[in-house]
Amino acid sequence: MVSYFVPRGRFLLKAGNLRQVVQQQHQPAQLQLQPIKGPQPQAQNASLPVARHLRQFSSNPASKEAPLHHRRPQHKQQPNPSQELAQIRRNILSRWTGFLLRWAPMGICVFGAIEWQLQKNRCEKEGKPRTASELQSRIYCSLPLRIISRCWGWLAACYLPPSLRPYVYGWYSNTFDVNLSEAMYPEYEHYNSLAEFFTRPLKEGVRVIDQQAPLVSPADGKVLHFGSASDSLIEQVKGVSYSIEDFLGPLETVEQANSGASYAQALKKKSDGSTELYQCVIYLAPGDYHRFHSPTAWKPTIRRHFSGELLSVSPKVAGWLPGLFCLNERVLYMGQWKHGFFSYTAVGATNVGSVEIYMDADLKTNRWTGFNVGKHPPSTYEYDELVLNKELTEAPKEFGKGDLVGQFNMGSTIVLLFEAPKNFKFDIIAGQKIRVGVSLGHIVGSK
Repeated sequence: MVSYFVPRGRFLLKAGNLRQVVQQQHQPAQLQLQPIKGPQPQAQNASLPVARHLRQFSSNPASKEAPLHHRRPQHKQQPNPSQELAQIRRNILSRWTGFLLRWAPMGICVFGAIEWQLQKNRCEKEGKPRTASELQSRIYCSLPLRIISRCWGWLAACYLPPSLRPYVYGWYSNTFDVNLSEAMYPEYEHYNSLAEFFTRPLKEGVRVIDQQAPLVSPADGKVLHFGSASDSLIEQVKGVSYSIEDFLGPLETVEQANSGASYAQALKKKSDGSTELYQCVIYLAPGDYHRFHSPTAWKPTIRRHFSGELLSVSPKVAGWLPGLFCLNERVLYMGQWKHGFFSYTAVGATNVGSVEIYMDADLKTNRWTGFNVGKHPPSTYEYDELVLNKELTEAPKEFGKGDLVGQFNMGSTIVLLFEAPKNFKFDIIAGQKIRVGVSLGHIVGSK
């Protein structure tokens, strides 16, 4: 037998028989079509002399490199100094970014806890209610609550399949204590979306309007605060105040601004000293009836829409954040009733998709205003003003007591600020649950 050296890859393989090597080289297609098999036992390969030589001069077939005529020479690129510098900068930036993302939240939490404790100590030392500091207010106002509210409004308006309505609406009713027996449509299947369920109408006659009272409750809810509003600062809850001027905006006429009186006194229509300003704040919980009505017969003349924040107006937040009603988005109507000045304000809140006023179809609330990082003070908020009698021709000239005014798409707050005789007395207490049509107060000595 003649031995020859046949080149194969990087090695010179010694073939036992030239004829066998030639036959293997002339049958590549057949070898490629055959399935790949695992390594055969050594007992079977021992009878093949070529296989013994292959085991001596080659490695595992799966780890072999490509044949020499298929490999291309690799050309080393010369390093570019600018590219190397850019890569170093990217590496440094990525390292610092990872470090900040890993440890910054912990630092923010520690800083917030320290600030909270310092503010708590200041309030206790001065004997004041525990309220938010300026820094805490800015941080809270910087949260993306408007984006969350817009997403919630979109989600609440989505169509809900009838098979899921009993489960979703039933869970909501049990969580927020919803009384569906008073609804016009007590069946869950009637409401196509959560928004329709929130704004459900009531049956006729379930809310009786007290016709003897000069002022009745405009909504179902909880009384947060009430009382005199003769000073420039009035209380939103016990011990926490806000500014009337920041809440209502500038005076209507130049004569009022130039009168020399305080803002609260300039609002009054009667200057003989027989009247006083009063306020009443009613909070609508998520499970309450979300439509609101007119508390008395009055004539609105001006509408102002303040595009502020959408912070929570729950009693806990109202007692913690001073000037909450001046910060939040709100729609207020100013006008006159039989005793003088009268204003009716619907205050927006977190997850309130929109505040809808039935007589004002052009009003659009909860609009995208961009990213605002804690705008302060409240006077920096812009507002739109509309003169109703001149520009809104379809609006009624006067509301009657108990007339339907509008609706919230979630819980929120109604603020009444009105002028009444000095012998006006409230018939309610703070924290009381009231319903539409219940008397808010009476005038002593009047029939």
